[in-house]
Amino acid sequence: MTPASPTSLSRDVLEGSRKALAQAITLVESGTTADRLKAESLIEHILPATGKSIRIGITGTPGVGKSTFINAFGSMLLAAGRKVAVLAVDPSSTSNGGSILGDKTRMTDLANNPNAFVRPSPSRGVTGGIAPRTREAVLVCEAGGFDTIIIETVGVGQSETAVAAISDLFLLLVSPGGGDDLQGIKRGIMELADIVVVNKADGPTTDLAEQTAGDYRTALHMVRPKHPGVTTEVHTCSSTTTQGVLEVWEALNTLHSRLRDSGYLGQLRATQLKQGLTTELQLLLFDQVLSQPAFVSERERLEQAVANGRMSVSAAARALLQTANLVR
Repeated sequence: MTPASPTSLSRDVLEGSRKALAQAITLVESGTTADRLKAESLIEHILPATGKSIRIGITGTPGVGKSTFINAFGSMLLAAGRKVAVLAVDPSSTSNGGSILGDKTRMTDLANNPNAFVRPSPSRGVTGGIAPRTREAVLVCEAGGFDTIIIETVGVGQSETAVAAISDLFLLLVSPGGGDDLQGIKRGIMELADIVVVNKADGPTTDLAEQTAGDYRTALHMVRPKHPGVTTEVHTCSSTTTQGVLEVWEALNTLHSRLRDSGYLGQLRATQLKQGLTTELQLLLFDQVLSQPAFVSERERLEQAVANGRMSVSAAARALLQTANLVR
C-alpha cells in the first residue's frame, strides 16, 4: 500500500480519523530524513487547527500512580464532554529505542473510549521526561479535535523539566508519607509545578495524605512562586475512588482560564516556540555533523584516544567540532 501523502494524511487527521492520527504521530516520530520532510509538510498543513487545547504535563516519582490517576482524571473529563489525548512517554533503551509501553494497559477506560486517544511513545534515551517529537505529537492531537492533551513524563528520575516547555500547566503527583519523596524531589521541579497532588488519599492512608499535603504546602512557602501572585495549590485525591479528582480539574481549569485571560498563556506559548526552535536547531545540527564521513572516522579515532586516557573528553569534543568546521 502506498503511504498517504502529507496533504491527504493531514486532511484525514483534521476530519477526525483515528487511523490517520496514529499514522501522523508515527510519521512525526520518525528519524529518517525523508520522513522528517514529510512530517514538516504535515505540520504546516495542520498548524492553523492547533493551539486550542489545554495542555497538561504530569510527572511524579515511580510508584506514585501516574497512569492510574490519568485514567481516573481522563475518564472524569470524558464524562464532562471533553475529548482527551494522552501522550505517555515510556522509558526506552538507548541502544534500540525499545520501550516498556505498559501505560496503555493501565488506562483501559481511556483506551476503550472513542473520545480518548492514548499513545505510548518511547523516550529513546532522551532526557527531560519527554520523547524527541512530543511537541509535534501534541499539535497532531489538537488538529485531530482533542481539547485536552495530557503528557505523562517518563518519571524515572528528576530531569522531568522539559515537559514544562510544551505544556500550559505542570502537575506534580506525589505519594502519602512523602517525607523521603519530598527530599528526593528537586527544587527546580517544585518551582515548575502549577499544582501538587497527593495521590492515594483513601482508606488507611487518608490521614497520612493530608499530613503530606501539609508538608508540601509548608515546603512551597520556601520556593519561589511560578506565577507572581499565584500560590501553588496542594490537593489530595484517590485515583481508585476518584475522590478529589474533580477538585484537581477545577483548580487546573481555573488557573488556565486566569492565565489565558491575563495574556500570560499566549506569552508562555510564544516563549515555548522560541525554545522549540533552538531545540530543533540543535537536533538538526547534531544529525548534520554525525552524517559527515570525515567526522565519523575522526570520531572513532578520538574515541579510542579518550578511552586509552591519551586525550581529555573536552579536548576530543573540540577537535571533533573543528573537523566539522563548527569551531576554530
